[in-house]
Amino acid sequence: MNDVIATTALTKRFGRVTAVDGVDLHVTAGVRFGLLGPNGSGKTTLVRMLLGLVHPTSGSVELLGQAMPRHSAAVLPRVGALVENPAAWPHLSGRANLRLLDAAGKGGRMRDRKARVEDVLARVGLAGVDRRPVKAYSLGMRQRLGIAAALLRSPELLLLDEPSNGLDPRGIGEMRGLLLALNASGVTVVLSSHLLSEVEALCTRVGVMDAGRLVLAEDLDVLRSPTGNVRVRTPDPASVVGLLDGQVVHRDGDALLVRADDAGALNARLVAAGVRVTELAAERRSLEQVVLELTGSSSDRIDASRTAAPRTGVPR
Repeated sequence: MNDVIATTALTKRFGRVTAVDGVDLHVTAGVRFGLLGPNGSGKTTLVRMLLGLVHPTSGSVELLGQAMPRHSAAVLPRVGALVENPAAWPHLSGRANLRLLDAAGKGGRMRDRKARVEDVLARVGLAGVDRRPVKAYSLGMRQRLGIAAALLRSPELLLLDEPSNGLDPRGIGEMRGLLLALNASGVTVVLSSHLLSEVEALCTRVGVMDAGRLVLAEDLDVLRSPTGNVRVRTPDPASVVGLLDGQVVHRDGDALLVRADDAGALNARLVAAGVRVTELAAERRSLEQVVLELTGSSSDRIDASRTAAPRTGVPR
């Protein structure tokens, strides 16, 4: 498959601060890619460089097979993006905002422009929006409007920075369903987020940023592969310990962690020995475990008992 995003040794410095540090990122067409990392890890700066909004200090960017920002005029009409806070003319309604954006982009007949605007408003749950100005919108409504603007051009690639910001749980679920449907229709979806649950529920591949570096890029299924341990719950844990001498890694009441590669074979052995098993499942690493292992020293927390170490990242 072709790369829709390809960066080589991509670096951005702001004075003495290195925000993005030598990133080699490849995103293939058709995936749902989640870019994770703590606040200040460089995610937003990376996304802004992909879109040509920030010029790199060194390295290169290709978007949809063309160099950025050199070919931004040809590339950006094929890309939908939401970076940081949704932009809008605050004194105009959401519908008026979208009509102006559409006229500046696709143009064409007034009837077609109105139809496109109504379509994206319906997709993001704003079909019944009234004439109130955007400055009177809630944060969640503004976020929906920003996503609607990103969809106006029927993009091949969606780049979304913290797309669930301001949305309530129902809104998050609705946006997830929308992004899954868009991806099923062929749109490549890339989202940057610090919310593990959002990425884990939506994405098929994950990249992890830490202090400006891309420290991991892997398929989610690979990251969550079995650990080689099996979790067992039984009313007779002592019998399991006696039967599986040396294989029990940990015991907590009636729950045990057993070293075993084949959960089915372990279950058959326990049942054959007359041990009643109430629960048995292969242990898998969570995405949270993976990310904390890779970014464990990164945090925006500052304790009074220690002096803050110099940071290599920027606030976003």
